[in-house]
Amino acid sequence: METKTYAGIPEEFAKLEQAKIVLIPVPYDGTSTWQKGADKGPKAFLEASENMELYDIETDSEVYRQGIYLTEPITINATPEAMADAVHQETKSYIKKNKFVTVFGGEHSISIGTIRAFNEMFPSLTVLHIDAHADLRKSYDGSTCNHACAVYEASQNTNLIQVGIRSMDIMEKSIMNLDKTYFAHEMVMDDSWMDSAIDQMTDNVFITFDLDAFDPSILPSTGTPEPGGLFWYETLDFLKQVFSEKNVVGFDIVELCPNEIDKSSDFLAAKLYYKMLSYKFQNEDSEDNYEETYEESNRLSNYLKFNENDDY
Repeated sequence: METKTYAGIPEEFAKLEQAKIVLIPVPYDGTSTWQKGADKGPKAFLEASENMELYDIETDSEVYRQGIYLTEPITINATPEAMADAVHQETKSYIKKNKFVTVFGGEHSISIGTIRAFNEMFPSLTVLHIDAHADLRKSYDGSTCNHACAVYEASQNTNLIQVGIRSMDIMEKSIMNLDKTYFAHEMVMDDSWMDSAIDQMTDNVFITFDLDAFDPSILPSTGTPEPGGLFWYETLDFLKQVFSEKNVVGFDIVELCPNEIDKSSDFLAAKLYYKMLSYKFQNEDSEDNYEETYEESNRLSNYLKFNENDDY
């Protein structure tokens, strides 16, 4: 298999030893119940990332310089339980290496493993669940590791806050904490929902972001697109506040179901991932990096000027 780096970044920023960030792809789609294809999400996301500018205008940073190590994908898929266990173990192993661990799925069942790992490693964890669906079933189709059960464990073991919900089974209402659930139809009418949700969070926050939280008008390529979702800038505004006010310890992004004809959803997912990293590390981009870039640019410019009249 050809060795690749995340977003095509230089090898010096992609080595595990130096990297602050780890990215684990999990191309799994074993329990989805409508459109299949989330297993192709990580590959589409990585391909889109290679075509993305690595300077973030808003934060005036190049977060890849913090180092992003791309692991081999987790491909264990004999059963949903085996997959969740593999994700749990690998995620935890990188947290123990003091890395900022991120995971890209795959369907939402992969988050069962990531949340277990973060909950074991960080005290008083808040799970911020951004999604169209409640995902609170205790079991579904004979498994507790189904995508419909993605945050059931989190509801029992962590401080779960749910944002953007607009589709659920009535039985999930008995499990849901309505005081910490922000329904999409209510968010439209209430400008205070962001502050309210952040006030309910503990210091340590893990974010699980299902891409169907977005309105399908801006991200149609997902397994179960639901009308009435979030839009780009309101989502970034919320995430920026969470990263600023809380200690975000890691995140996962799931449910990209790529479409061969329209790549816009792939690119939005790539930008979202990079934005979230940019918000996390924007104050850690050292001035030395920019001085080095400036000096390199000047050296190249001077070299070109010096040689512009040379004959070849």
